[in-house]
Amino acid sequence: MAKKLPVYSICTITGVETKPEEFIISRFSQYLAERNYLLQPHGHSFYHLVFFTRGAGKQAIDFNSFPVKPGQIYFMIPGQVHSWQFSGEVDGYIVNFSESFFDSFFKEPNYLERFPFFGGYGDDQVIHLTGHWLKEVTALFERLLNELKPVKNHATEMIRTLLLQLFITVTRQIEPTRLKQLSKPGFTTLRNFQKLVNENYIPLKLPSEYAARLYVTPNYLNALCRDLLGKSAGEIIRDRIMLEAKRLLINADLSISEISSQLNFQDNSYFTKFFKKYTGKTPEDFRKDYQVGLETD
Repeated sequence: MAKKLPVYSICTITGVETKPEEFIISRFSQYLAERNYLLQPHGHSFYHLVFFTRGAGKQAIDFNSFPVKPGQIYFMIPGQVHSWQFSGEVDGYIVNFSESFFDSFFKEPNYLERFPFFGGYGDDQVIHLTGHWLKEVTALFERLLNELKPVKNHATEMIRTLLLQLFITVTRQIEPTRLKQLSKPGFTTLRNFQKLVNENYIPLKLPSEYAARLYVTPNYLNALCRDLLGKSAGEIIRDRIMLEAKRLLINADLSISEISSQLNFQDNSYFTKFFKKYTGKTPEDFRKDYQVGLETD
């Protein structure tokens, strides 16, 4: 029988369904030893970050593969899919926290979106730490663990503060070339476009529809995307549709017809042609290859 992609919450990860957990902080080796099933592809309903201090192998985040190595930290947002394949012993730190964890801490809505690694965009999520940044981040993770052994007064407030310090420290370490891109004219418009696409990729398929909502011309939007991302506006929209198609296809409970309908395609035939054009595989072949990969892991 085909396997359905599991999607975990903080509660299911802890194994205590009725406990209103908002975060998990642990050494990675201990966390993985207790939850070896997490090596398989799965999704999260929470924010997730891991800092590797030892190990090798690879990980996949939303079907993109990244090598695992000491000094690497990665961030994931709710809804993303990932898996690990490790070579030898691996260790580091892991933090999971719920979407509501910072709600009472920040007055500004969607505050975490100001950090580039919480945008959910590929290479922005995986960062290699070096020099004094490596030492600072390691010390911050140790302080996070220390808040829980034993649990101290106002531990939750301190954990929020330390996490914010961690996010700022990692952002400051990002190489100047990436920070230079973040400060380019039009970058805010680009991020707003990406956010709109993430929220409207099903009903809105044309760059002109997004340009109208951003109060810019389609030509300006397209030029902006090519300048900052090396892709056209249309490609960004298609990439988001393709990502959601892949996420839905690895859910064995959904038929191809149901997926086609969810993504607002006219019919199965058009969805199949669209998917094959950009992946080289039919939706059925993609699903079969995924299932074979699960069985051989």
